[in-house]
Amino acid sequence: MKNMIRIGNGQGFWGDSIDAPVKMAKDGPLDYLTLDYLAEVTLSIMQRQKLKNPMSGYARDFIDMVSRILPEIQNDGLKVITNAGGVNPNSCRDELLKLSNSTGNPIKIGVIQGDDIFPTLADLQKKGVSFENMDTGDSFNSIADKVYSANVYINSSTIAEALDKGAQIVLAGRVSDPGLALGPCIYEYGWKSDNYDLLAAGTLAGHITECGAQCTGGNYSRWKDVPNLADVGYPIIEMQPNGEFCITKHDNTGGLVNRETIGEQVLYEMGDPNHYISPDVCVDFTSFKLNDLGKNKVAITNVAGLTPTDTFKVSISYFAGYKASGQLTVSGPNAYEKAQLTAEIIWKRLESSGCIFDDTSTEYLGLSSCHGEINRMPAQINEVVLRLGVKDSDKNKVNRFGKELAPVITSGPPGITGFSGGRPKAQEIVAYWPTLIPKELVHTKVDVI
Repeated sequence: MKNMIRIGNGQGFWGDSIDAPVKMAKDGPLDYLTLDYLAEVTLSIMQRQKLKNPMSGYARDFIDMVSRILPEIQNDGLKVITNAGGVNPNSCRDELLKLSNSTGNPIKIGVIQGDDIFPTLADLQKKGVSFENMDTGDSFNSIADKVYSANVYINSSTIAEALDKGAQIVLAGRVSDPGLALGPCIYEYGWKSDNYDLLAAGTLAGHITECGAQCTGGNYSRWKDVPNLADVGYPIIEMQPNGEFCITKHDNTGGLVNRETIGEQVLYEMGDPNHYISPDVCVDFTSFKLNDLGKNKVAITNVAGLTPTDTFKVSISYFAGYKASGQLTVSGPNAYEKAQLTAEIIWKRLESSGCIFDDTSTEYLGLSSCHGEINRMPAQINEVVLRLGVKDSDKNKVNRFGKELAPVITSGPPGITGFSGGRPKAQEIVAYWPTLIPKELVHTKVDVI
């Protein structure tokens, strides 16, 4: 048993830095590199891609990233754990095997399946699963014929199983974000399903690092104190067998790791601080201690875990109508008043044409559109961006809205100087439906090739 393992997270979301995971791998030492690609809506995008092309449905840029760190995987013992497999981890694995085989040094790749319950929703309903919205209590029947994807947040023992079978890359679908880091801890140290404090420590470690550089100085309240964000270092967990761990980053990288950067990330998406729920364990976020060791290292000890729930969370995405939005730049004296008049003109013209929408939005960017009444109105406003949006179940009405913005440039008040992004077109709205499923109805499978 190792005295310590180093787990780095090089990606907090699909679209994060393409260079950060490569730099983490090459700057070493690392035992594991975790990469988080999935958000609630991402899986619906992948599911729709797969419906159009059975070979797609995963994060294709993951293949490019692996090609850059293949020597570290093949020769240095680095293992990669990711949910980049999306809804088609087998196709993702096929591409990775082609890549490694072409070098003459093939690697072992594990695939975790069982999280995607989209094909079995009807059967599960017959078994008594209501899929009731856990936030609103709404009936699943209201969206049952509009579902794009349905994925269970499965537990982290599946990752440990893949590693135990020799996987150098573990491809998962919808495991939990912290589970990417917990999985190798379970594998390396043999933590059992009832070692709640240990599982809680691994979950907390994964929670702190799951958003990448957000715990190493990114998005930090005291942003002026953070050195060299242009070369920000991504986080590394140094985990011990007893569940005590440190958060740090590679030397000679920018960013900042201290008690406050870690504390802010701890609060991120926390929910009930006494009962943070994950698939493996519930964590008491009031139990542990943060000890700032200086030199970009924070130690975390005394993490307490609680009995896990008997259900898994399910992330369902579904079609919820159409939307469109567009922007106009209004400049010159009395810009705000002119922008207000412009909005009034557009909404009246649409109403006259018979377009009444399910929902609309009118925003004045630059005038505290995000913060509302927090800031005082400036005495003089010389320019403002007017952003209008609509939502409706009728695609034709939404497209009709897009045709009404440009005309005000010559038929509205003076000073409308910019029409951003061209004519808005209707886009499908993908909405989120959180629900629960009994754990005994979810069956996972792990295989390594």
